[in-house]
Amino acid sequence: MSTETLPRPDMAGSSGPAEHARASRGTLIGIAFAAAGMVCVGSSVAVSAAITDAPLFTLQSVRYALAAVLLLVVARVTGWRVPRPRGREWLWLAGVATVGLVLFNVGVVRGVAHAEPAVIGVAVAAVPMLLAVVPAVATRTLPARPVIIGATVVTTGAILVQGFGRTDAAGVGYALLVLACEAGFTLLAVPVLARLGAFGVSFHSVWMAAAGMAVVGVVAEGPAAVATLDTVDLLAALHLAVVVTTLAFLLWFTAVGRLGSGRAGLLTGVVPVAAAALGVSLNGIVPGPMVWLGTAVVALGLVIGLRGGAAAGRPAAAPSVSAAGS
Repeated sequence: MSTETLPRPDMAGSSGPAEHARASRGTLIGIAFAAAGMVCVGSSVAVSAAITDAPLFTLQSVRYALAAVLLLVVARVTGWRVPRPRGREWLWLAGVATVGLVLFNVGVVRGVAHAEPAVIGVAVAAVPMLLAVVPAVATRTLPARPVIIGATVVTTGAILVQGFGRTDAAGVGYALLVLACEAGFTLLAVPVLARLGAFGVSFHSVWMAAAGMAVVGVVAEGPAAVATLDTVDLLAALHLAVVVTTLAFLLWFTAVGRLGSGRAGLLTGVVPVAAAALGVSLNGIVPGPMVWLGTAVVALGLVIGLRGGAAAGRPAAAPSVSAAGS
């Protein structure tokens, strides 16, 4: 697995044309990876419609366990090394798994019992703003203006695509939980991406999530729930494991390492757009005018935020990141 060293801001003035071209190429790769990863996530919408009657937590445990095994197979075939976490890295990874995967799924499942799915979708659509603002607040720096403007526009467009829906007070609470967990999935991974790389973060967070979901599944659905999974459920779990977990995680964490959480977060606006597009091909559902308008607004926000300069949205000290697939 090769290692791509991101240029530090204090070196920006001394880098030559070759270094600038390399940084631009890395940025384009990061954008492509983030967009592809979000398209993979968008595909989960169609799959989820087929598993509404399945024991969800048990199925999610199977999904993450399959993804962990698949990642190990990929490591064996490609010769990639699976880094072992050290010290506090275990805590960061446990945070990614617990907040970004286990609690996120709990929030979604419990949330749709109190709110229409669109309400939860709108909460996720606000993630670009958190990913742009939180790192700046944590480092006591001003957020990059193009990223903030782009995140605002992308969030607006994603909300137009997703739409609004009915909810109660509990639904609002679960929507906020989903928003925090979705942002935490990325932000909690940033401190360990430098050494563990996209592959290490993906593998360790996935097997931890499998264990966590197994516990939740046993408590909420009973130990025999796994025996109720039918062929459709298992095929759905396989898709979620291969496309929405293994592939999407590797693409996304690689993109975060190259772009920083702020600019990578802009690409989360692709999820509702991809879901709407897949709805056309899979279900023949043609999007309405608001979806088309929202898609255009998302595209505008991406142009604004991603053209804001190579350093925008990157951490103040950008370390070397092991880029999976590069």
